[in-house]
Amino acid sequence: MCLQSSSVCASNLNPKPCQLQMVNLILYGTESSPPVRAVLLTLRSLKLEHQFRQLDMQAGEHLEPEMLRKNPQHTVPMLEDEGEVYIWDSHAIIGYLVNKYAQSDELYPRDPFQRAVVDQRLHFETGVLFHGIFKQLQKALFKENATEVPKDRLAELQDAYGLLEQFLDQNPYVAGSQLTIADFSIVSTMSTLHLSYCPVDGAKYPKLSAWLARLSTLPFYEEDNLRGARILAERIRAKLPKQFDKLWQKAFEDIRSGAIIN
Repeated sequence: MCLQSSSVCASNLNPKPCQLQMVNLILYGTESSPPVRAVLLTLRSLKLEHQFRQLDMQAGEHLEPEMLRKNPQHTVPMLEDEGEVYIWDSHAIIGYLVNKYAQSDELYPRDPFQRAVVDQRLHFETGVLFHGIFKQLQKALFKENATEVPKDRLAELQDAYGLLEQFLDQNPYVAGSQLTIADFSIVSTMSTLHLSYCPVDGAKYPKLSAWLARLSTLPFYEEDNLRGARILAERIRAKLPKQFDKLWQKAFEDIRSGAIIN
């Protein structure tokens, strides 16, 4: 296992000098995993000192007896708190972190309606974006050895982009006027889909494109999300070099013109 420790301090979109909260948190996972990156973004936003233990999934480290004792589902991410509490599923973890450690409730509002909106967006991420689209695309490429991205999955992805555009119609963030854990969860998967399978068309989805650019300005975004998303994108590009280049031809032009921030 590779042991890393958090050392960057930031608070939402306004970084300033601060002291990390000294807690005994260990996050297990892989840097390329979108759900793991959602937790990393949350930890960094909350300024929580933590250790990140990279698991070698190919070698079966997540299936070792001690890991199975802590997490019978052997999924990542898994959070260990004070050596006594073990939580898996990124949505459960990020809600737990805010509920236990946040100094205020901006990231996960206590107001019943506002929290319901955040929860709905979290369910949208897990049900539609991650399991409904991303996992199916990964299955097609890495288990079924598809030679191109299935067109029906790309159509579903475009529909999801359209829904996110509507979520952002009146607000700068996916669940309202302020940054929440819903943004961290959705951007971890969205940035991966954007980089790997279907770049967001800034002309068709201007609000979604602007939101991606807005989240990319977080001071901890590149280290805790973009780096892992790029690692995964390179694996996908290696599987589909011709289609990947075709999908990205227009996106590269947009990036050069400043229309999209990757």
